Amino acid sequence: LASAMWLGRDGEAPNQVQLAAQAGTEVKMTSDVVARLEAKGLIAREADPRDSRAKVIRVTSAGAAAAQRAIVAVEAADAAFFEPVDEAQLVGMLRQLAGEIR
Repeated sequence: LASAMWLGRDGEAPNQVQLAAQAGTEVKMTSDVVARLEAKGLIAREADPRDSRAKVIRVTSAGAAAAQRAIVAVEAADAAFFEPVDEAQLVGMLRQLAGEIR
């Protein structure tokens, strides 16, 4: 979903081959994922105006909203994970690591 949004950011919807390349997945797997996202109303597949054999993928408004919620959740988790720690917490973590190494 995020890959489809990123590829379509300039208004030109990607096809499944482009989406698979962006996501680093096989076209068949991408097709299966796209079918599930389409069934949930998060994306829509349409005929590619440049290639009658291909379909392009457009993110629906529901898909864009779901992706935005996911982005917010991931950014919050990222911020919490990389939150600075005070000296006492750092010493405690280092002691724990040192104990596990021994």
